Amino acid sequence: MKILILKYRNIGDVLLSTALVSNLKHNFPNALIDFAVNKETEDILKHNPNLNKVYSYDRDKESNYSLLKKISYEIKNLLFFRRQKYDILINLTEGDRGVLIALFSGAEKKFSFKPRKGLLKFFNFFDQYGYESDYIHTVERDLQFLNFLGYEKCINKIDIFWTKEDETVVDGILKKNNLGNYVHIHPVSRWMYKCWEDDRMAKLVDFISLNSDLKVVITGSNSKKEIAHIDSIISLCKAPPINLSGLFTLNQLAYLSSKARFFFGIDSAPMHIAAAVGTKVVALFGSSSPEIWGPWDNNQGSTYQDIIGVQHNGQHKVFSHTDRSIFFDENVKKGNGMVSIRIQDVINEIKKYL
Repeated sequence: MKILILKYRNIGDVLLSTALVSNLKHNFPNALIDFAVNKETEDILKHNPNLNKVYSYDRDKESNYSLLKKISYEIKNLLFFRRQKYDILINLTEGDRGVLIALFSGAEKKFSFKPRKGLLKFFNFFDQYGYESDYIHTVERDLQFLNFLGYEKCINKIDIFWTKEDETVVDGILKKNNLGNYVHIHPVSRWMYKCWEDDRMAKLVDFISLNSDLKVVITGSNSKKEIAHIDSIISLCKAPPINLSGLFTLNQLAYLSSKARFFFGIDSAPMHIAAAVGTKVVALFGSSSPEIWGPWDNNQGSTYQDIIGVQHNGQHKVFSHTDRSIFFDENVKKGNGMVSIRIQDVINEIKKYL
């Protein structure tokens, strides 16, 4: 049997789908399971023993093609997936790409979420559509496709894997910076309106550094926006953290998080990675709903509600706010909910982790 999963979304989205992969492999132990994703997310699935192949789509590369070359590329892509002769196809993406691949795949059983826009939303190409809701966690949303196949969830865990080489790289950097007992803070996101105020983040870094024996490790990608954000935070710190931004692959970042006392950050892919490796997470949710995106607990799943205040889920802790409106402060896009989360409230909870 051959199974294809499609998820052309972002890093965190793909990571949260790994629980579905594990459950499919458990129920179909002899199946070959392939996964198709955007190129920037493929490392999340790297080394996953439950997968046969990972196919990646390079959106940036195709954007530079001429119109004729784009059409040629898309046709070749559709024909490629048809030649694989899949028995089951599960499309976890609402966009046109997943629908078209499913349509041309020839798979005997096809499941998907309903496209939200475009002409394809008016046609029915699938055996069954998944249920979408603002009150269900993304992991559970993807796991519902097990029910369509006649199975129940038996594995609750999301997974990311790394190699011995990854450990060697990270351990070398930790040793170089004399890092033993540390807190991992990832204060940035691809969407900057999810970020907390720089001065508040700096005060939290100082509180941890000056009131415990823990060092603070701060990470970010190598994008110019994230680097500028982190530089601003560090410039406001009285006790600057160890800045390891841009040094790690996603798999190495997972190993770094696994060794941390706890993780602090916002709704981002590194937050989901920290939760996946079993590290305690304290996260701020002022621009997104923890009901849908909260740090998943591999033991109990999710019990988050869309409320204002502090809530616990297993070993994780979330500060959430329901005002997700956006405003601009000197041309900087910010979220009212994030601004509403007070520094002293966060410090009071962080004390319990020190």
